[in-house]
Amino acid sequence: EHTSGTVWDADGVAITVAPTDHRPVEPTIAFRIEHGGASAVIAGDSVPCASLDELTRGADALVHTVIRKDLVELMPAQRIRDILDYHSSVEQAAATAARAGVNTLVLTHYVPPLVPGQESQWRDLASREFKGRIELGDDLLTVSVGKPPS
Repeated sequence: EHTSGTVWDADGVAITVAPTDHRPVEPTIAFRIEHGGASAVIAGDSVPCASLDELTRGADALVHTVIRKDLVELMPAQRIRDILDYHSSVEQAAATAARAGVNTLVLTHYVPPLVPGQESQWRDLASREFKGRIELGDDLLTVSVGKPPS
């Protein structure tokens, strides 16, 4: 089990992991994948934390699971509202991306599910904190990062 450091470095691909804060669920980690001068961080479920900031610093892209706190707060089941304590809001994920200086933020694993026609609401929330490229990471989405080949 790896919770911190380089877990793969071969064939031009390096993968580094760092712990994240998803308490009460432990351990949880984020992955930084580097190849050909490009890098992306996959954050998974987490609230903002120093180790995620450090891992993400200088990456080209951050892929981050997000919740709409404004909508989750309206849900009647306390069990559902409890996720507010250990998942990043759209704004928190965007702030993490901004602090790290990434160019692209990919929002994914939306809670509640993203309803067709509401895409601009999710992007608008992220753009309050992050001025770079914002993608909605639906299944099978491809996002190119790094410098284009010359």
